[in-house]
Amino acid sequence: MRVRPYAVSRPALAVLLTAVIAGVVAGCSGSPARSSSASTSSAPAPATGTPAPSATSTVTPLNCAETLFGQLTPEQRIGQLLMVGFDTNAPLTSLDDEIGTGHVGNVIYLGGWDGAEKVRRTSEHLQALVSQDATGGIGLMISADQEGGIVHQLRGSGFTQPPTALAQASMRPAALTTAATAWAKELRAVGVNVNLAPVTDTVPADIGTGNEPIGKWGRQYGADPAVVSRAAVAFLKGMRAGGVEGTVKHFPGLGRIQRNTDFNATGITDSVATTTDPHLAPFAAGIEAGAGLVMVSSARYPKLDAKNAAMFSPAIIDGLLRTQLGFDGVVITDDLNAAAAKVLPVAERAVKYVGAGGDILLTGAPEAAAPMAKALAAAATSPDFAEKLDASVLRVLTLKERMGLLPCSATP
Repeated sequence: MRVRPYAVSRPALAVLLTAVIAGVVAGCSGSPARSSSASTSSAPAPATGTPAPSATSTVTPLNCAETLFGQLTPEQRIGQLLMVGFDTNAPLTSLDDEIGTGHVGNVIYLGGWDGAEKVRRTSEHLQALVSQDATGGIGLMISADQEGGIVHQLRGSGFTQPPTALAQASMRPAALTTAATAWAKELRAVGVNVNLAPVTDTVPADIGTGNEPIGKWGRQYGADPAVVSRAAVAFLKGMRAGGVEGTVKHFPGLGRIQRNTDFNATGITDSVATTTDPHLAPFAAGIEAGAGLVMVSSARYPKLDAKNAAMFSPAIIDGLLRTQLGFDGVVITDDLNAAAAKVLPVAERAVKYVGAGGDILLTGAPEAAAPMAKALAAAATSPDFAEKLDASVLRVLTLKERMGLLPCSATP
């Protein structure tokens, strides 16, 4: 059954959600996945002529995320799929229009933010923009890259600089979880509720620093998928314990490519990865550990999809990630403002990504939000695309319910 984003009946929506919501990362909504069923008695009418029992149907009441979905305007639904960059040098009010009238539902801090007070003040301002008209009363995901080592967007007073991933991997898992819990509490205290970490890419030892996006900077936990899995799970558990959602990245792995997708559209091909790649194990482990988000890369994997980069590939997102690995949580792009993504026009990036099964479109360029939203709305005139769009919005709302960001959410 299809549910279009422009005219949704709640009973029909409840039926659709059996497939959409079931199997979300364990513990995602704080209540079991809802299901709908209709049963009709198959017994023949009694010979005496007594009327057969009438057909009965059961429709499970809508949960918080489902209820909010039905109340949002089409523009507000699309806004939940957008995450835009807030540069450290930008004015405090620089995203007011994007959120207030553009309905953008999520923000990422970029450019290196110094001092907890500045971050806290900005987060409070952003969340104060949430209103019934702007976002349907739904709070923002506010994210940062706080991996450790060279990659820590939040620094200075009030923030601990986590050690490199290699150093984290040398810690006992329990010790890493304890440390990550403390790092998460620092983020939570300044209004950051999503960490775009840990890196779950495995960099082979014979490539090492020759891997420009990860190995060159020591962002990997190691060359052994088992080591990467162990450290990533420990980190994720700490994030969750500290009240922050973690993100495993960059699916299905950047460890074998040469150049950085942020700055290059060539030299970004992994010609080894297959559906049985051992390097998928850390992603599977992170999903099992309850990662709320999976970030998909903009690199290319010809043995998985000969035509499309990962973030535009139904075979990789809908097939490998959702079907094979069983992830029904939120899939987020790597930066759509990166060189590897810019090979496509901005509108086409948005439509191809959601069409492939992805959810949140992350862009460091706030001005890209409006054309992306417009393109998604136009594509939603197709019933098939409208169904995918609905599913994406519902996944985001389900995660936000777990995070306590919906007006009807229980406090996390």
